[in-house]
Amino acid sequence: MYIAVIDGQGGGLGRAVIERIRQERLPVKIIALGTNSTATFNMLKGGADEGATGENAIVVNAKKVDLIIGPIAIIISNSLMGELTPKMAEAVSSSDAMKLLIPSSRCNVKILGTKEGAMQGYLDELITELKEQVGHED
Repeated sequence: MYIAVIDGQGGGLGRAVIERIRQERLPVKIIALGTNSTATFNMLKGGADEGATGENAIVVNAKKVDLIIGPIAIIISNSLMGELTPKMAEAVSSSDAMKLLIPSSRCNVKILGTKEGAMQGYLDELITELKEQVGHED
């Protein structure tokens, strides 16, 4: 399975996601897609197999991957302090890939029906869902 992890700003969330996936030793290939080079660099340090930066990298690779992981902001134009362009948001939103999105109140969006929680809980839930997608059992 080919997974894109998309993040911006410092790439801390993306790096944490990649490190958790690597801890689980899931049979996946991960591409880190950063809105900026710092985010990409930090996700690569977290264990991504490859990385690319910027609008075109996200637009092109969103079509190629089986699954996309990132904060909910990756489907919202002009989010992440303006780093997420409308083209990026459209590419992610219209991709045929399954999307596992992590809630964040930092982009002024509250998803009704979800509880505000700690990032660790979101990462645990993400890994559970990812294992289902990959068909991996403990």
